[in-house]
Amino acid sequence: MPSLPTLISVVLHTPMHSQMAPALHYLSNRALAAGTLVRVPLGSREVLGVVWDTAPETAYESLPDPQKLRSITTALDQLPPLSSAWRALIRFTANYYQRSVGEVALAALPLQLRDLSEMQLAKKIIKLDKNTASPSPVEAKHAMHSVALSAEQISVSAEFNANAGPFLLFGATGSGKTEVFMRCTADLLQHTPQAQVMVMVPEINLTPQLEARFKERFCARYGAQAVVSLHSGMSPAQRLNSWLSAHSGTARIVLGTRMAVFASMPHLQLIIVDEEHDPSYKSHEGARYSARDLAIYRGRLEGAKVLLGSATPSLESWQHSRPASEGGRYQRLCMPSRVGANAVLPNVRRVDMNHQAKSCIISAPLLDAIKTRIARGEQSLIFLNRRGYAPVLQCTDCDWKSECPNCSAYRVFHKIDRSLRCHHCGFNERVPRTCPACGNHDIAPIGRGTERLEEHLTELLVNFKRPDEQAVRIARIDADSTRLKGSLESQLAQVHAGDIDVLVGTQMIAKGHDFRRITLVAAINPDGALFSSDFRAPERLFCLLMQAAGRAGRDASITSSSEMWVQTMHPTHPLYEALKRHDYPAFAASQLQERQQAGMPPFSFQALVRADARSQELAQAFLSAASAAAVHMPDAPELLAHISLFPPVPLTIARVANVERAQMLIESPSRAALQRFLTAWQSVLHATRSQPEGKGVMRWAVDVDPLLI
Repeated sequence: MPSLPTLISVVLHTPMHSQMAPALHYLSNRALAAGTLVRVPLGSREVLGVVWDTAPETAYESLPDPQKLRSITTALDQLPPLSSAWRALIRFTANYYQRSVGEVALAALPLQLRDLSEMQLAKKIIKLDKNTASPSPVEAKHAMHSVALSAEQISVSAEFNANAGPFLLFGATGSGKTEVFMRCTADLLQHTPQAQVMVMVPEINLTPQLEARFKERFCARYGAQAVVSLHSGMSPAQRLNSWLSAHSGTARIVLGTRMAVFASMPHLQLIIVDEEHDPSYKSHEGARYSARDLAIYRGRLEGAKVLLGSATPSLESWQHSRPASEGGRYQRLCMPSRVGANAVLPNVRRVDMNHQAKSCIISAPLLDAIKTRIARGEQSLIFLNRRGYAPVLQCTDCDWKSECPNCSAYRVFHKIDRSLRCHHCGFNERVPRTCPACGNHDIAPIGRGTERLEEHLTELLVNFKRPDEQAVRIARIDADSTRLKGSLESQLAQVHAGDIDVLVGTQMIAKGHDFRRITLVAAINPDGALFSSDFRAPERLFCLLMQAAGRAGRDASITSSSEMWVQTMHPTHPLYEALKRHDYPAFAASQLQERQQAGMPPFSFQALVRADARSQELAQAFLSAASAAAVHMPDAPELLAHISLFPPVPLTIARVANVERAQMLIESPSRAALQRFLTAWQSVLHATRSQPEGKGVMRWAVDVDPLLI
């Protein structure tokens, strides 16, 4: 009697709202290990999947209609199977963030794996193996050299090596946290053969700078492929090469953004999360995961140490790093001093804009300070977290404003190309010659962005000369000025080389960069976040201003004192008082006290359910119906005992690309209770979607631990 084919379970890229099974059954003429990548037929297509497990032989006969099962097309045997720890990470992510396992698993794999044939993949692996050259003994000896550490760095490194963690490295800007990361990495790789290290950064523009430092330190000793990057700015081929190097164990260090947390690294023993407070670690599409939180979980799963680093930690991490006697789970490592005998944190100066002219953009004292820095050959950074020329155009006669026809937002005026551009849906058109509503020729910009600030500074400094009698050089770095490939790197190189006197930019230059010649940083109009309805807005503002201040005075050889200027209408606000003292612990204590009194995270746990529909009424009706149906779930009294369901409301920007968006907040003092409710509620959401209340809903999604409410 011929043996029955092997029945295998395969996860595919199927989103939760598709209502497809979490895994599909296929037949294979041979047994395949769990974690093997396969290509399988799905409808008329051939798709990539991951073997999740193998069913017992009796399972084949017990299926209702086994003759209809399809066989896999091929197995990618050239690649080792994905490890059980990796699959456990994917399973946890899917369960916790309320997504399907296949959606998370396939999104974590390189896109090009779906298209390459077996032969193409084999050739690529052979090519990578040939390029993995061993360093010479001379190079390896040279790579052993590293910079001398400060007393604080030595103490922190010793604590890290002696304890299990997880760790929160709370270090002032310029205290040398990156050097600690590199020393801990070097110690691990030197003492543990085959060990791998993951280093995460919040944004792509920080990757090249860090990559260069790690390659300089480690590639000479461990080979050209020892350090690789993983981020969305890479081409599909580059991402595949990096992933293959990590998956094979060739890459000893993987640098990347939040997607790197899912990199297949069979010998992972250390995870470093730089700037751990940054909201960029939280995904806002697909599986809305927090890479920082998953790094902690993955470390526990794989027995790897985890080191979080920040000068302004998230309040969640700060709370977790309180003393163990008070319930803390992380070990806090502190480096309060900057590296260098003369290196001190910048002096914070506040300018009361109530005493300036109403139309004033750059106050006279700040302008004088900028001129003083230019005369010394030093650099200034002017920070305004709004790109474009002006956030809105307005008619002076009929009050017409440049609203986006597709979104409940204004189109931003970009003077450089005379366009009105929506930063939400991308709708773009030329600035009208006259008001579209009344024909008036007088259309004026309202407010200001980085483009207008750059123009204004050029006007103010047009007659001021550098020490060499040349004109002052002003540059702007934001999402608009860095669109072209390589433009960001070239502009940053100009700043590092001293070719720029005044740098204007958004938050993309206010954190993480090591600008050695900048001695003055100024924040223009940061007050908006002080009175935001978002309870996290003060935390984000304080972190951003502290990080921006940290760009000043990083070179101890420059003897002049560094400064952080804040132009504000509320100079006595407690947030600015704490900023002046560089006192993050005091700010964190006050914020945590307010959060605890209000029952806000980290003292409670939240989830948002968002619905998109053609009308706001349909979106809210779906959420209301799903909320009402929760009381009819099995074990509803027990599930709802510790759950608060709030009424649905429109998002702050309710319409984007002609799609109306509504959301509903779910809150609980217990993380476990919230998870039990969300898991049970999934079937209710699916059922509501098929009822009249859900017919007009285009999509819905659950966001666990949301950052934006």
